[in-house]
This record gives sequence, C-alpha cells and structure tokens, in this order.
Amino acid sequence: MKKRFTKKQLDVMKVLWESDTPMVASDIVRKDDALNINTVQACLRSLIANHSIKVADIVYSGTVLTRSYAPVISRDEYFGNTCTDILGDGQKSALIASLIDTETDLDELEHLEEMIAQRKHILINGGN
Repeated sequence: MKKRFTKKQLDVMKVLWESDTPMVASDIVRKDDALNINTVQACLRSLIANHSIKVADIVYSGTVLTRSYAPVISRDEYFGNTCTDILGDGQKSALIASLIDTETDLDELEHLEEMIAQRKHILINGGN
C-alpha cells in the first residue's frame, strides 16, 4: 500500500488518526486552524479515491446529513512505507541508529528495546 500524501492531505490524516471516532469535514476544520472547509473537502475526495480513508457513516451535522470519515491506512503503516520508499530496504538501520542517537528519554529507549525483543520473538517463532 504505497501512498504519498500531500502536506494538506497529511494534515487531514493526522486529525483523523488522532480521533477515536469517524469525523465529518467541519469537525476536521475545527481541529486544525490551518485548514479550511474547501481544502478539507478536496483532500477527503482524493483520500477516498486512493483508498486511504472510507466513509464510515452518514450522520447529522447540525440539521444536515453528511458523511463521516475514518482512516483505512494506519499512521504506523503510512510512515513505515514512506520511510522504506525514501531510504530503501537496506537503509533502515541507519534511520533507527539516528533515532536512537538522538533519543534522550531512558523510558523511550527501554520501550524500543522491548519492541525489538517482541519482534525477534515473533520472527523466531515463525510469525510475520
């Protein structure tokens, strides 16, 4: 699922990713002052066209029926694919090393170690 978002599409996706429930266009505009309703609606149309979001439901927004939207692609999936597209498969260790070198929070480093250990366990036991 290789998708690249424009800056505005990414702004809309960030709002959707941060929401626990599907959102209507006017709610997205209220969450990000840098967006206007026309931009959001254009982004929503293009994100639907490339299957990054879906219409979750038809709901009332005030007295008007409107679509609510939910992401189809997760934040982690998108950023993982984007990093691989930019760096290639052979450069992941350079990215991870740079992240580790700049990390100053001991708890975050311990969390990274736990994630690596869990991934190793899955690979050793025949998972994905």
